[in-house]
Amino acid sequence: MNPVRYDRFYSYAELTETLEAWAAEAPRLLELESLGHSYEGREIWLATVTNLDTGPATEKPGFLVEANIHAIEVTGCTAALHLVHRLLTGHGSDPKVTRALDTRAFYVIPRLNPDGSEVALAERPRFLRSSVRPWPLVDPQDGLHEEDVDGDGRVLFMRVPDPNGAWRAADEDPRLLVPRGPLETAEDGRFYRLLPEGTIRNYDGFTIKTPPPLEGLDLNRNFPMDWGPEVEQLGAGPYPTSEPEVRALVQAIVDRPNITGYIAYHTFSGVHLRPYSGHDDDHFPTGDLRAFKLIGEEATRLTGYPAVSIFHDFKYDPKQTIKGGADDWVYDHLGVYAWTTEFWSPQRQAGLADYHFIEWLREHPVEDEIAILRWFEERWPGRAYVDWYPFEHPQLGPVEIGGWDLMNFWANVPFDLLEDEVTPHSEWALFHALVSPLLEAHTLEVEQVGEGAWLVRLVLLNSGWLPTNVTQKALDRKAVRPLEVELTLPDGGRLVSGEERTEAGQLTGRVEKRSPLWWGNDESTSDRVKLEWVVEAPAGSELGIEARHQRAGVVRRVVSLG
Repeated sequence: MNPVRYDRFYSYAELTETLEAWAAEAPRLLELESLGHSYEGREIWLATVTNLDTGPATEKPGFLVEANIHAIEVTGCTAALHLVHRLLTGHGSDPKVTRALDTRAFYVIPRLNPDGSEVALAERPRFLRSSVRPWPLVDPQDGLHEEDVDGDGRVLFMRVPDPNGAWRAADEDPRLLVPRGPLETAEDGRFYRLLPEGTIRNYDGFTIKTPPPLEGLDLNRNFPMDWGPEVEQLGAGPYPTSEPEVRALVQAIVDRPNITGYIAYHTFSGVHLRPYSGHDDDHFPTGDLRAFKLIGEEATRLTGYPAVSIFHDFKYDPKQTIKGGADDWVYDHLGVYAWTTEFWSPQRQAGLADYHFIEWLREHPVEDEIAILRWFEERWPGRAYVDWYPFEHPQLGPVEIGGWDLMNFWANVPFDLLEDEVTPHSEWALFHALVSPLLEAHTLEVEQVGEGAWLVRLVLLNSGWLPTNVTQKALDRKAVRPLEVELTLPDGGRLVSGEERTEAGQLTGRVEKRSPLWWGNDESTSDRVKLEWVVEAPAGSELGIEARHQRAGVVRRVVSLG
């Protein structure tokens, strides 16, 4: 089986070819299907990975990983491919992987937004936030539009000498630009105006506007939870699930009620984010928040990334909240534990600690940037930070191009470190899948109680860490059905007592059992349920029993009477 490549990011054609090859090589483990089409008509691939010899995916607890909803965040696609490859090659040799595929199902969407990533990975790239569909504009507006002006395959920065510029060269390292002092005048040094690399539409020779992007959609603001219109949330689109990529994902999740967990792969910051985006932690049922934190602790142990609340620790603006995010919708509407992983932290690699994920990007000491630059220069001299070089801009005249290569060294993991960075996250996905509920038959007994009469006793067990409902939110939202048990009577058989079809409620897990000192622990056998029937049927006939739960799986048995 061809391994994942870590020396480049996959184009759409390479991604498709790789998935199709894996599906052909391991047809009993991987099924490949299209969830629908992107705005430009590309297939959105879903890889379903499970051992079909132990049952179909829909009859097992499922776990979904979705990647690359944002155009330039292609690290997530590689991480998703690593997970699929890990599962396919580990089944039969790795006990944890084997157990996971024998008893659970993985749904992996390596690239939800294939159109945007094709633009980002082009020979002359353009960097979009997300979708290529024009919104809310119809035509591009006047002003500066980012693009690879000099054709070197990178979109960097342009610095233009300007006596009124807001930037000057840092004393500590003149390659870096730092904010100009509040009282510095034009006579105090050489100052620059800093612009993204690009061209100016309808330039008048003096003024440079920063127009809204023509492709202004953010697909991760288009989900139904707390969705807000464009005036409240930039990039939200005209209505929830208006975009084909988001609609395909939402439909895929709704069509798979066996999903018990979800991770979205993004970049960057080196952090695991949990809901809510728009509500503080008091909004959670107590048990759900506790379970989120416990799962997050394991995520940190395995990956080294902290696990934090979006609302409390990852706001873009302290007075604004993010609306319409995928993880909020998956948890709040469906009652499934949902996370967003932001891969990669150059700051942490350089030894920085105790910085705010968002506020640091707005303002930080020059010493921090020097530390990061030195760390990069030791490994990729002249590549992560490009020394400024002269360029004759078609509109601005003489400028210098250079600065940070954000796409290749900040927004994504450098290739030399890519495999090491994504590998632990496959282990976290395995862990998260394996804490799901799992329905098992504890006891099945048949006892003759009269001529042609049989007592059938079935004890079902949830052997998983999470309850069958997964979260309290799922019960509050009525998003999950109870355990259902149904008999198939033999020909000529008759049910004397019990119900042919029974609803047996929910079965607890072990998640709440944290300390033997807590007198509120429920030590009852609430993880089990016992059902009994009396059946009249000829000796030797067969009785079918099916127990099913949307999120905990299916148990089938056929018993001989007598």
